Parts: sequence; C-alpha cells; structure tokens
Amino acid sequence: MLTREQFEDLDRTDPLASFRAEFELPEDVIYLDGNSLGPLPKSSKERARRVVEQEWGRDLIKSWNKAGWFEMGQRIGNKIAGLIGADQGEVIVCDNTSLNLFKVLSLALDMKADRRKILMEGSNFPTDNYVAQGLCKHLGYGHEVIFAEREQLIDAITEDVAVVSLVHVHYKTGQILDVKAIMEKARSVGALVVWDLAHSAGAVPVDLGDWKADFAVGCGYKYLNGGPGAPAFVYVAKRHQGRFRQPLDGWWSHKAPFDFTRDYEPAEDIWQMMTGTQPILSMSLLEEGVDLMARADMGMLREKSKRLGDMFIQLVEEKLDGCGFEVVSPRDAEVRGSQVSLTHDYGYPIMQALIERNIIGDFRAPDILRFGFAPLYVRYSDIWDTVEMLQDIMQKNLWNLPEYQAKAAVT
Repeated sequence: MLTREQFEDLDRTDPLASFRAEFELPEDVIYLDGNSLGPLPKSSKERARRVVEQEWGRDLIKSWNKAGWFEMGQRIGNKIAGLIGADQGEVIVCDNTSLNLFKVLSLALDMKADRRKILMEGSNFPTDNYVAQGLCKHLGYGHEVIFAEREQLIDAITEDVAVVSLVHVHYKTGQILDVKAIMEKARSVGALVVWDLAHSAGAVPVDLGDWKADFAVGCGYKYLNGGPGAPAFVYVAKRHQGRFRQPLDGWWSHKAPFDFTRDYEPAEDIWQMMTGTQPILSMSLLEEGVDLMARADMGMLREKSKRLGDMFIQLVEEKLDGCGFEVVSPRDAEVRGSQVSLTHDYGYPIMQALIERNIIGDFRAPDILRFGFAPLYVRYSDIWDTVEMLQDIMQKNLWNLPEYQAKAAVT
C-alpha cells in the first residue's frame, strides 16, 4: 500500500521541483489540466508588459525590426524544433492548429495527386476530422476521409491512401500510437504522414527527424504554456519544402513580402506555411513558455510523468475500489502520454465537485475524467491529495448535489 510519506519523499528529491515556482499557481490549487491549458509562467507577465508598454507603446511600428517581431514565428519555431526532434528551418509558429492542419493536408494531397483518401483515427480529437472532412468537401473530385481505430490502422494504410493523419497521443485515453510501425507501413505504400502533436510537444519524447516524418502540427497552449489561444506550430520536412504550395497564400508567405508585387510568388522554405500578419502579443507570450520548457531535461520530464501516472493508477485502485471508476489509459507507461483518464457513469458531476474543492482536471463526453500530469509543476503529493479528495466525494455522495449536475458551456 502506498503512503503519503512516499509521495512527500519524492517531492523532496524531485530534480524538477524548482520549476513549479516559475508558474503563477495558487498554493491552495492542484492543477491537473495542463493537457488542456498550461498555467501562466511568471516571466510571461513581464514579457507582456514589455511588449505592450515599450515595444508597442513607445517603439510603435519600429518594433517590427527593432524587437524582431517579423522574424518571431521562425525564431520560436526553431526553439520548438529542439523539443520535437526537428532541424532548424523545419518548424514555424503561425495561425492555429486547425488552419495549419488544413494547409499540410492540402499540400500533401497535391503531392499525391493520383490518390484521394485521408486515413484518420475517428475517435481522436474531432477538429482534425472536421478539417479533413471540410477540405475533402471543398476539393470534391472523389476525395474522402476514411476512419480506422488503433488496432486496424496498420491494415488500413493501403496503396490508395494519400495521407495518414493521426494524433500522436490520444486526447481522451492518453494512448501513444506506434509511430515506427505506422511510418514503416506508410512508406511501404507511398503514403505521406501528418502527426498532430497537441498532446505530445513538451510532454513526451518526439523525434520527427528519426521518425522521417513528413508533416506535423501542434498547439502552443497546452504543455508549452503559451496561454489561451496561443499560436500553433507547423513542421514541414526540408525534403518537402518548396515542392508544392499550401492553399492559404498570404503576403507573409511571399518570397519577398515587402516588394508588394501584384502576383504571388511563394517562399521556398518554411516561411511558405505562413499566411497573413501574425498575433505578436500572443506569440511573445508563447516564446516565454517555450523558453521555460527548453530549459528542462526531457528525460527527467518523461520519467516523472510516467511515475506520476503509475502512482495515480495504483492509488485509484487502492482507494476507489468499488466506486465505479475504470482506468482507460494504458497501464504501460511507455505507451501512455502525460495523463491518466478514468471513466465513470457520473463523470461530469464528479469532476465539478472536485474542481469546487480546488483540484482541477476536466471532463470529456460521454464519461471521461482526465487528469494531466505536467511534470514541471505537478507534485507527487498532488496525486495523493487528488485521490483522497475523490474518495471523500464518493463516500459522502457529494457529486450528487444539484449544483454539479447542469453542464456549463465548456466542460
């Protein structure tokens, strides 16, 4: 049986413990939702003040050059590249994940013009499905999205598939897909692969170069702690750059944007994935989150993440047996992202009761309670306190109070 002392001992010897002090986290809050929105880095407040008061307020339009606003997307992209195993010049920050996915899917379909199918895992994050379905409807000509779940994915990658578009870490269960097997099968049939790294970047090891990945997208507001609605990033392997055009031509992706020529000529490097003017305030805050993440050792992060998940699962089984919870995340930490998900018939009110007691996870329909374990700021003792509070909520039937039954707009 686990004891609280074991968790406290791990906190005392945690080599990552000092990072927690770099976030604005109330002492009475246990935050287990960094897989949905990362907390505020303290340095971001000073960066926001500097950008607003000095760069915008005093230097005005001069800051496009003086403060490096124009190059910011590639500068941050190069920093993110170091977190996901990409080369310099293969990642750029711009727009949001959905728009970037639209761009790379369209580009990939152009590269495989004799094929019409996009293969996806239908149970994963819906926006990816919606973007692909909308693109196929826009293109017509027989383009279609086909779906397969994890066990059927390899067999579904056939010679008529143009693009395999998958989320690396499942947003509900935390299951990590078998990258090696998927990439090998895709290459054997000539299909391109797009990876969505929304639940991977900054949370689990990613090595796009070693994977020989074609394209990838990811967001900046989860484990990269860039703030709500933070800009996203897009990866294009250098071997694909300049060969085909993405569909959202804009002046920032022009080969010489300040020549202001009438007709479009695309940049031939990663800049070609840009569209129009980017949100400088948001990008500035994202850079602070990325810089903080880049200072941490990914090996240490991953080891702590796995241990947090393992201990949470063990505690749930020790303390919540008979309460109706089921662990739906993989027991094997090697194939589990930085989260653990439980199911329960009354998952939504249970999570609301937990949040009311300052322990913040989230709910995903129809019955998933998600707990994210971002190693930079989650303590081992947070895991103990969370399961103890869940035990109290279930024993006292607190989740059944009327105020926890009505669903809010955001769950």
